[in-house]
Amino acid sequence: MKSFVRMMAGSVIRSVNRSIAAVTATFASKKTFGILVTLLVGGLALAQTLYKYQDADGTWVYTDRKPPDEQQAETRDLPGGAKDLSVSVTTSLVGREVRFTAFNDFDAPVEIVIELDTLHNVELPMPDQTMRWVLAPRSRLILFELSALEDNIAPQVDYRFIWLHGDPASEHNPAQPYRAPFALANDYPITQAFPVNDTHDTVDSRYAIDIAMPTGTDIYAARAGIVFEVASTNFSGGVDAERYAESANIIRILHDDGTHALYAHLNWNGIRVQPGDRVERGDYIAESGNTGFSSGPHLHFAVMQNLGMRLESIPIVFEGASGTAVTPTAGDTLFAY
Repeated sequence: MKSFVRMMAGSVIRSVNRSIAAVTATFASKKTFGILVTLLVGGLALAQTLYKYQDADGTWVYTDRKPPDEQQAETRDLPGGAKDLSVSVTTSLVGREVRFTAFNDFDAPVEIVIELDTLHNVELPMPDQTMRWVLAPRSRLILFELSALEDNIAPQVDYRFIWLHGDPASEHNPAQPYRAPFALANDYPITQAFPVNDTHDTVDSRYAIDIAMPTGTDIYAARAGIVFEVASTNFSGGVDAERYAESANIIRILHDDGTHALYAHLNWNGIRVQPGDRVERGDYIAESGNTGFSSGPHLHFAVMQNLGMRLESIPIVFEGASGTAVTPTAGDTLFAY
């Protein structure tokens, strides 16, 4: 399975351009293109259509592809879900100041960097002005202000920003080995783990662990934390990376030390948590599945850390018998204690 940093909504590094709209010489108008864009992109995500039918062997098939015309199928429109959580930057005119304000919808900190491309009729930032900030969970932060120079010319600022989940000051410091993310007294084979990296070939997936298990296997939190991102309405999967790369169901859980865990390829309609939920180690959170870029039913599990606008996976150990630490190894069987 490929990198979720680039592919999963909410984790991809985004660039946005904004311009301050023309204003009168007295700076009376406070409308900005940034506000207009926010209104245009708001709302619900598009729904998916699910087709359910039996193939020639009598096996029930669930797919987003319409079956042949002669094949009778039950259809169901799946809800697109609520508006995606996001990180945004807006501009406003406050007196003679062009104010930049950032918003973080997530229940996790994010790092944000702004680059100013074009400045017209506004002062330059102070030489010591930082252009990198960490936004607290669910927060609003005034970043900086630039003063307009002349009254009879509209100020204009073209800028871009990128953001990434996590606080780069965090340090991975678990109090104990991670719990195997399935029911106690069960065991499943590890099909991929460092240094076996058939598809885990990026820094954010290098130390991820793939655990083969049947679709519908109960998944439990490997460590306590706050759920801050969920994708739960995808139902398709396959080995075509271009088609399925962004269609995995996932859960991301923020740990107390600032790192977070990713649980991926989960079953459609099988996620039992939502952003903002506090989960404890061993809580039931989802069902395993085969959604997204996947060659077969399995759980993709990784612990990640922001190392300064760079999301990297972290080596971990699981709890073994009598509290011993077990390093996940491809080809071994992982037991839940």
